[in-house]
Amino acid sequence: MEGVVDSVARFYKELPKVELHAHLNGSISSVTMKKLMAQKPDLEIQNEMTMIDKGQKRTLEECFQMFRMIHQITTRPEDIFLVTKDVIKEFAADGVKYLELRSTPREEKATGMTKRKYVEAVLEGIKTCKEEGLDIDVRFLLSIDRRGGPVVAKDTVKLAEEFFLSHDEMVLGLDLSGDPTVGHGKDFLEPLNEARRSGLKLALHISEIPNQEEETRLLLGLPPDRIGHGSFLTSNAGDSCDLVQLVRQHHIPLELCLTSNVKGQTTPSYSQHHFGYWYTMGHPVVLCTDDKGVFATDLSEEYHLAADAFNLTPQQVWNLSYDSINCIFASSSVKSNLQVKWKELKATGFSTRISAVGC
Repeated sequence: MEGVVDSVARFYKELPKVELHAHLNGSISSVTMKKLMAQKPDLEIQNEMTMIDKGQKRTLEECFQMFRMIHQITTRPEDIFLVTKDVIKEFAADGVKYLELRSTPREEKATGMTKRKYVEAVLEGIKTCKEEGLDIDVRFLLSIDRRGGPVVAKDTVKLAEEFFLSHDEMVLGLDLSGDPTVGHGKDFLEPLNEARRSGLKLALHISEIPNQEEETRLLLGLPPDRIGHGSFLTSNAGDSCDLVQLVRQHHIPLELCLTSNVKGQTTPSYSQHHFGYWYTMGHPVVLCTDDKGVFATDLSEEYHLAADAFNLTPQQVWNLSYDSINCIFASSSVKSNLQVKWKELKATGFSTRISAVGC
């Protein structure tokens, strides 16, 4: 029995994967957290304040409080550089071959960290990992935090445009995220439209909480290139729901994060997660971690959970991973290269692994 369990775990770990919804600060592991806390002992922050263990849950508000604590120990460009490198290495060790990290540029007057220096530290971390030969292709999305409002959003778009033009496809787009109870999507339509005009892709957190139909309709009208969560798009029932029809009409992929939604209590259980609705429909969905550090998960675990909850065969799991390549923001040549890599991995023995796990 133990051998079977090991074989299944190895299947998910070695499965080549695409991660498209990973917040940098929320992805910090407990190992990296200890490194950072050792440098700032006066803060007296414990691991349990920044991580939700297996079986535990938090309200969405409590999750955002945890982020505020994490921000207290990432106040210098060197902290951001360290975090970026560690997070990338951990994703690579988990079998992730393509990663789009996202983060809100922050300034810290006490340390002299500007938003520009923040982004530069992230990009330097990505560059260093590439130079070290890690088998992972990493890109970056700048995040607009709803709490900053439209003026800060415009500044973020401007910064993203600059890096988009100057850093050879390392910065690909923008993410709209942050506390979904703050502000309204209409406040961000102008900066998001400006970003789209400049060639930046848009990954927007949409319908993360209930009763946001008006905002959701406005944001879908852009339309975004991908949707984060979309937990309550289907709450008004099935194909008759005009929000579902809009998503289907524009063929917008969904970034779905099972553990995040269950632990954050926006979904009652894994088996009731809206992944099942969209997957059964044949709509493009991508499994993601959201915040692997905060929610104590990794992408292998998310694939395993989805397979168990929705009775996916190993071949279906493989197809889910392979189809995720279509949803990345990088160029068609990058997509083609990834598709070749997946096929080569399958041809060199992974197909045997699929058959063995399926038995």
